[in-house]
Amino acid sequence: MAPVILRLRESKDFVPVVVVTAQHREMLDQVTRLFGITPDRDLDIMRPEQSLVDIATRALAGLDRVLEDVRPAMMLVQGDAHTTFIGALAAFYRQIPVGHIEAGLRTHDKYQPFPEEINRRLTSVMTDLHFAATPAGKQNLVREGVAQDAIVVTGNTVIDALRIVKDQTGMPTVAGIPSLNGRRLLLVTTHRRENWGDPMREIYLGLVDLLERFPDVEVVFSVHPNPAVRRVVTEVLRGHKRAHLIEPPEYGPWVQLMKQAYLILTDSGGIQEEATALGRPALVLRRVTERPEGVEAGTLRLVGTDRGRIVAEATKLLTDAGAYGAMAQARNPYGDGRASERIVETLRFYFRRADSAPDEFTG
Repeated sequence: MAPVILRLRESKDFVPVVVVTAQHREMLDQVTRLFGITPDRDLDIMRPEQSLVDIATRALAGLDRVLEDVRPAMMLVQGDAHTTFIGALAAFYRQIPVGHIEAGLRTHDKYQPFPEEINRRLTSVMTDLHFAATPAGKQNLVREGVAQDAIVVTGNTVIDALRIVKDQTGMPTVAGIPSLNGRRLLLVTTHRRENWGDPMREIYLGLVDLLERFPDVEVVFSVHPNPAVRRVVTEVLRGHKRAHLIEPPEYGPWVQLMKQAYLILTDSGGIQEEATALGRPALVLRRVTERPEGVEAGTLRLVGTDRGRIVAEATKLLTDAGAYGAMAQARNPYGDGRASERIVETLRFYFRRADSAPDEFTG
């Protein structure tokens, strides 16, 4: 959302009011600092080991108070977080139009990912203006009965954000990262709820196998703050001399880490797109993905959470230069860095401040 906020601030037609729920306090503060965004309203709903019900009830009550006070012309929500759906619901209750950025992502399995698949489906039902990241996202929406004139294909704003920061110099180094000295960096993140417990343990044991098999590999693991993740990763990986468990870095240094990585292993949605844009092969630690374009392009590979398959697929990329090169050189289908521009121009057209909508992203 940050590139859209910056674009809106530059526009003479809109006054953005930035509301954050702070569902993930540390990660939020890192991003707002980097992009120079000071939230107008901060609901500060984060609590230790909060449940989905906790998030929903506190966010809905807080957002309703903000909407009663501000009475905006439109509520913009992004992605598929729990607070995305709750934001759309709060706006619907107040009969405020909803614009959904990154609309149309689908796995067609309501529990994969959980709860994001249902969050985005429910958000779509309440949305008036759908900003689909890719043509495939638009087709998902059309199949569900959304009118084509309510959908604009923009590319994904994550690519806009990546382009803003990827070539910046003077980024601070990330604490806990060793000097590679010719060794290869495997960069890892996990956080999906459907992977909690035994699936995560399988992933981490697979990382141990890779460390034992490849003495030139260093694993850098950005550990999500959720205790359900931390307990297992600490149990399995702490103490291995080439497994480096780090706090989630700020976005700028994180992008630099992705650029250094030889291979990325993740169950994140956004990182699938970022890895593709940076030409870094990524193994997706999930059974299904709502971003199939990267799999089709060849830069992503779905490997699930089975220990043996993770080791086999990573081993192939660590030993077969041809297989690695084919993934690293795949095209990027997720955006051209102009998504936020298209979103703002579409809003101008929607509110009759422009004569035509912008050209769409074609993938």
